[in-house]
Amino acid sequence: MRRQLASSTERFPIAGSFTISRGSKTEAVVVTCRLTAGGHTGQGECVPYPRYGESVDSVLAEIEAARPAIEAGLEHKELGRAMRAGAARNAVDCALWDLEAKLAGEPAWKHVNDAEPQPLVTAYTISLGEPDAMAAQAAHHAHRALLKVKVGTADDASRIRAVRAAAPTSQIILDANEGWTEETLTRHLAICVECDVALVEQPLPAGRDEALRHVERKVLVCADESVHLSADLAALCDRYDAINIKLDKAGGMTEALAMRDEARRLGLKIMVGCMVGSSLAMAPAVLLAQGADFVDLDGPLLLARDRDPALRYEGSLVFPPNASLWG
Repeated sequence: MRRQLASSTERFPIAGSFTISRGSKTEAVVVTCRLTAGGHTGQGECVPYPRYGESVDSVLAEIEAARPAIEAGLEHKELGRAMRAGAARNAVDCALWDLEAKLAGEPAWKHVNDAEPQPLVTAYTISLGEPDAMAAQAAHHAHRALLKVKVGTADDASRIRAVRAAAPTSQIILDANEGWTEETLTRHLAICVECDVALVEQPLPAGRDEALRHVERKVLVCADESVHLSADLAALCDRYDAINIKLDKAGGMTEALAMRDEARRLGLKIMVGCMVGSSLAMAPAVLLAQGADFVDLDGPLLLARDRDPALRYEGSLVFPPNASLWG
């Protein structure tokens, strides 16, 4: 069946600003793909990420280069040969999943999971800042079951302790975004144990994480920037206890599902995460995250406005998408 492909850029203002160890931003700039065939349209959203050499222009160019093959009927399994892993392929792959579900008249989850998807506890992100400011954010969200705390400075001890004191009953995960060093690693991990942190994401820079093989890990350590594809996983097992699967890194739902299955085979714990995007970016990830150990799909909660229709968030829960949004 012949398809028509359209791609566009959309901007969603962030409520305040979003700060990690690499900098701050005040809006989410996303690329949306729409695939139309047989009177139905499937959608997919991606977030170009400069850390991986992506920009809005480069992602749009990748999609445009693949347009002839996509419109001619390229299948999921063939996308990996036509497009590199990354944001552009994610938008196309998710749009294809959505379109196929609509053409078949059955929900996408039937091809992802054995059971109907359920609401999930998602993390809420506390941006990096001074300890007092981070404590104030944590106190405001202390009713949430899970907080994800951005760290990644030379001395995060006061930040970790301040957040724990402000949110004494929340489960806490830390995301250092490659910001720690071999010299600060042991001390920071000890503070994590002291403050009952459940998991630390990517403490050391990707490619410079050898120290994780030799340090005693009394808290789970999760690979993020160090892992993109299922082929990466076997080599990480001696350094990491978990992996963070993101659709934009994997290049779509197809490869992300392969990562999920391979991680389970290797005994790695699974976190499903996101970039800062709208509900359309989160919707397929909610299906992927069924059964995950940690879920971090709070992108829309960080925005000043979301798209309509949107995912339903209630308390600490994110609910599966309706077909009007995706799948």
